[in-house]
Amino acid sequence: MGGRGSGRKHKPTAVLKLHGSPAAKKRKQEPKPPPGRPICPTFIDKCAKAAWRQLIPQLAEMGVLTQVDRNALIRYCQTWSRWRRCAEFINDHGETYQLKDDQGNFKCLQQWPQVAIYNKLSDTLSKLESEFGLTPSARAGLQVDPSTIAATDKKAAYFA
Repeated sequence: MGGRGSGRKHKPTAVLKLHGSPAAKKRKQEPKPPPGRPICPTFIDKCAKAAWRQLIPQLAEMGVLTQVDRNALIRYCQTWSRWRRCAEFINDHGETYQLKDDQGNFKCLQQWPQVAIYNKLSDTLSKLESEFGLTPSARAGLQVDPSTIAATDKKAAYFA
């Protein structure tokens, strides 16, 4: 397995084929994980589990979900839960608080730590959302096989 490091991501072979690219013929052994719904882990918090229950059916319906996506989905749901807690804190307390000197006089405004955490988590969520096609621009570059979506839905209905 070769790592790519930084730089542009590979386009999926299916997309290259649709564009008539000769590069598609060079890819003979691109892995194709089978579609499927990963099982929600027990160790994530309640809010992350709610995100999981909302997200999994949506990704399955889009035809982009596989069993091997489980770890990335765990990270997404846990990150979303932490982001939400920060958002709730900011809603309740605002983004800054007053710092006072030893005499109790106003010195300056200080940003709550939750604001920086919120911003960092927002960046992480944006990257993960892009990976799963959860933004309009990310979906614009996705190509899915409609027969895969139908097969996934039938299996899900059978095992539900």
